Amino acid sequence: MARAREVKRPSTRGPRSRIRRYTVDASVFVNAFNPHEDGHEDSLAILAAIHQAGDPVVVPTLVLPEIASAVTRASGDADGARQFVRATAALPHVTLIALTSVCARQAAELAATHRLRGADSVYVAVAQRYGTTLVSRDEEQRSRASLVVTSLTPAAALRGRQTPRLARRTSPSVRRRG
Repeated sequence: MARAREVKRPSTRGPRSRIRRYTVDASVFVNAFNPHEDGHEDSLAILAAIHQAGDPVVVPTLVLPEIASAVTRASGDADGARQFVRATAALPHVTLIALTSVCARQAAELAATHRLRGADSVYVAVAQRYGTTLVSRDEEQRSRASLVVTSLTPAAALRGRQTPRLARRTSPSVRRRG
């Protein structure tokens, strides 16, 4: 029987090699898609920065119909929406999380406790379960989710990527309660 070889993983310690993980709300993907929307540049820039760094993005499968719906309703281009959904789902650093009964119960509890909208609670449940930072353009979602997970706008997430680790740790504007 062949003996398994031990493979050393690269160290993730230190500010330069710190792995960031995100749950990105559909509002950010849709905003990045539409150059005519306010905040488009920030949404596109954070998605590009995450992609370039290869940082993991963990999202509920719900992101796909939300993207398709928003893009089709705004543009009337169903084929373009389908292509954008396929491209999003195919990104190598994106992991789609199915809405299992366990995840649904967790989302329902978060919705009831924090008065989150149904779809918003699913994103928060995924962020909580996988220890990710929620990035969203939805002020109400971010505000209510901030009691459970770190919740940032695309612009704040971009600034956080450029801020030295020590400064982020001491910043009063980014809080996480659990």
